[in-house]
Amino acid sequence: MKQKRKIILVLLLVLLAAGGLYYRKTVSHRQPEGQLQLYGNVDIRQVAVAFYDTGRIKDILVHEGDRVKTGQLLAELDPVRLQADLKRKEAELALQQQIVAKLEHGSRPEEIQEAKAKVKSLQAQVNDARVTYERLQRMYVKKSVARQQVDDAQAKYLALQHQLQAAQQELALAIKGPRVEDIAAARAKLHAEEAAVALARKKLEDSKVYAATDGVIQDRIMEPGDMTFPNAPVLTLARTNPVWVRAYVPEPDLGKIWQGMKATISTDSFPGKKYRGWVGYISPTAEFTPKNVESPELRTRLVYQVRVYACDSQGELRLGMPATVTFDLHQSQKDAGSMQDVCGK
Repeated sequence: MKQKRKIILVLLLVLLAAGGLYYRKTVSHRQPEGQLQLYGNVDIRQVAVAFYDTGRIKDILVHEGDRVKTGQLLAELDPVRLQADLKRKEAELALQQQIVAKLEHGSRPEEIQEAKAKVKSLQAQVNDARVTYERLQRMYVKKSVARQQVDDAQAKYLALQHQLQAAQQELALAIKGPRVEDIAAARAKLHAEEAAVALARKKLEDSKVYAATDGVIQDRIMEPGDMTFPNAPVLTLARTNPVWVRAYVPEPDLGKIWQGMKATISTDSFPGKKYRGWVGYISPTAEFTPKNVESPELRTRLVYQVRVYACDSQGELRLGMPATVTFDLHQSQKDAGSMQDVCGK
């Protein structure tokens, strides 16, 4: 008799356990009347902070967990080489500016006067050489001088004529000034030097990296003294705004939510606290339920990803934190929300 009682007691306990398990899997997960609950995790955007150019890190001014503001200086490279390169390019620019100014101003009056005086001097020498040559030529006819003297006089006369022609051309060029093509080429080179200086200044500015947005330093990947390269992250910055919950809605419930629909968000980390939110994104494509998402439905059922943005002025919601999103299905699409009207910003 006692043995039967023990068997009955064991059966009752088994039935109670089975009932509790059934209740936990069905009744406890039953959606509240007029509400829709989704389960997901807090998600945020991350920024990989990197320098534009190669260089040795001089200093990193922040540590993991530091909160930073937009425009705050985070790290800088050793600027010595970049400063020297900028000075060299500025000197080259100054030199080219003087060359362009010289060409644009043309010949100075003193240079033109000098060219004219040279022409007059050579003209006088040519006239003198011509008279000497003609006199010796007449004397040669009378057999008074040797033929060599006549030839020397003729050669001198012709040489001075060529020098005079060259001096006349120099005078003409001095009066006209530099060629238009030479001035255009000098100006083009000046623009190239200006661009080189601007680039050198930008490189010097880029030796410092600033926070592109408000956030929290998540990882300090490199340290002062390390060599960095373009696209090599030095820091990882987690944005504190916006923050959202990445949840998944089963296909049968997809028609119950819409863009801008308001919601409340709760977490196990802050029991009883509710965060206001709104639907900011609904995926246009279906996928199978991710294994890390707790859902009372079968995992093989197709779901759609939903991004529910949250109002978190205190910065309490952290990356990966499990969260429950609750929708009031009685609200109208006329009540669609956004950050301004939900969070009051």
